[in-house]
Amino acid sequence: MKKLTLYTLGSMLLFSSCSKWLDKEPIGILTKEQVQVDPTEGTVTTGIDNAYRPLSYTLNLFGNWDWIGGLVIRPDFLLEDIAAGDANKKWAPDGDQAWMDDVANYNFTAENGAFAGIWKYNYEGISRCNMAIFQLTDATTLSKINMAEGKRKQLLAEASFLRAFFYFDLLKYFGDVPMVLKPLTDFNEAYEVAVRTPKAEVYQQINTDLQVAITGFPDGRFSNQSEKWRASKGAALALAAKVALFQENWKEVISKVAAIEQMGVYDLNANYFDAFDDSKTYVEKENIFIYDHEPGKQPSKGNGFTALQGWGFMAPSANFLAAFETGDPRKALTVNTADQAVYKLLGAQNANNKGNDNSPVNRIYIRYADVLLWKAEALIKDNQVAAGVAIINKIRKRARGANAAVLPDRAANTTDANVAMGWLQQERRVELGLESHRLSDLRRWKIAKATLNAMGKSFADKHVLYPIPQAEVDKTVGKISQNNGY
Repeated sequence: MKKLTLYTLGSMLLFSSCSKWLDKEPIGILTKEQVQVDPTEGTVTTGIDNAYRPLSYTLNLFGNWDWIGGLVIRPDFLLEDIAAGDANKKWAPDGDQAWMDDVANYNFTAENGAFAGIWKYNYEGISRCNMAIFQLTDATTLSKINMAEGKRKQLLAEASFLRAFFYFDLLKYFGDVPMVLKPLTDFNEAYEVAVRTPKAEVYQQINTDLQVAITGFPDGRFSNQSEKWRASKGAALALAAKVALFQENWKEVISKVAAIEQMGVYDLNANYFDAFDDSKTYVEKENIFIYDHEPGKQPSKGNGFTALQGWGFMAPSANFLAAFETGDPRKALTVNTADQAVYKLLGAQNANNKGNDNSPVNRIYIRYADVLLWKAEALIKDNQVAAGVAIINKIRKRARGANAAVLPDRAANTTDANVAMGWLQQERRVELGLESHRLSDLRRWKIAKATLNAMGKSFADKHVLYPIPQAEVDKTVGKISQNNGY
């Protein structure tokens, strides 16, 4: 039977909910001509490869320079770093892309394209994963493709991991979200799933998917030696740890990170910048999950975020720069203000990739330093304060390198969890600065309002969640409800 899939639930209901949409093209649906009727091992594998694509910074995946629709590039940098005040939209203020300024200043409405953009990127990924999971678990399909069981488990692990990743991203931003777990065959099915699922149930499904991934991936750092960019057991364990962190399940965080440590394949690089250095991809020890951009491909698979930097976008704020302790080497390795170059995002300690709309620079989603700081936080919250501080000091030791005069160790004998949490929060900000984690950290620590109000931002209680894209509410005639306050 031919299957339909979706990336935006509201768009599935264009013909079934409201007559004003009847003149619109039903976007988000795979037509009969697009559906693979006779799948092969190659088409299934390609389908999973394509499920990674919404994680890329490739320009115009889902639109043609649709800036205000949030579709020129994945907008997580805006929703995290700029919204949290660690970055400004541009080095020089101007009126370009005012919708970004609205997010930065908390003057946005539910119609802002940033929310529609991240919603579309994630639901498109989920649709692709759902199709892959169906094909890899459907007996009729499997009899056609005759895939080796080892490869089937590997690909199912990848699709399950990616679906968990996309749903977790949605939960962080929106809270309860519609949950669809299979390709849809008609509009009646689409209408049934166009309702927000309580986040506890979505979390349960995420954990189920991650367990499939953890057991399905082979041991080792890379799940595929010839395509090292693919998700792996380490990535699945790390995402499970992060999910537990956001649920405040401290012992589970500690357990999952311990499992990663026991793999023995990750470590802090001796040099802080090695994780970001594009010339050291797959040689450095720290990156656990990345999107590996490749220039010169057709269709394009390069990183377009480097082009935005050439146009003046993404400048560190004065507040962020002031957060670094005197002499912290990470400040100069993160950004060169004189050259207006964010080295972390340019993949080199120079500006050679600045302005390149098809660069090779990877998008780093999970690295080992991040994971260790999750464990440190969980230990502090679990009343193992000294053990948590020891991890913070490990991060600081790597950061200072041979310069013992900077970044002294935090007091190892402290028993004050509040003091230790302050150290942890400071360390995460500077260690992971401009890596698109900041606002989610502030929200889950429940300090977003106080922190951002102190910076002059109009963060209100309702901003603990972003609004559901208004178009999704409208297209479903309110069946997908709006978050409070919007």
